[in-house]
Amino acid sequence: MGAVRFAGYAAIFGRADRGGDVVLPGALVAAGAVPLLWQHRGDPIGTVEWLGEDARGLRVIARIDGGEAARLVRAGAVDGLSFGYRARSVRQGAWRTIAAAELIEVSVVAQPMQVLARIHAVEDG
Repeated sequence: MGAVRFAGYAAIFGRADRGGDVVLPGALVAAGAVPLLWQHRGDPIGTVEWLGEDARGLRVIARIDGGEAARLVRAGAVDGLSFGYRARSVRQGAWRTIAAAELIEVSVVAQPMQVLARIHAVEDG
């Protein structure tokens, strides 16, 4: 099986994740190209083609080059998204609010910290 493209949300704004973090709109800034990883580890599995914010969160369109990751995403067996970051400005209250962070990577994951951060569209790439 070949490549697969997908769209989804790597972050949802204003909603606490399982770890108690809340990401604010405008908080995530990439310094350059953002790699697409599998479970936050290893070499990139594909390419982040587009990143952008909307009212809901950080939307991503990406392509997985092939292999097992592409097969699992195509089948809907893995549909979580997540992101790695370096915090630049946080506020601690009832939740830890991330006001500014450097976006390091986007990952396809089995269990996202933000339960709403999911792949919502898949097509052959």
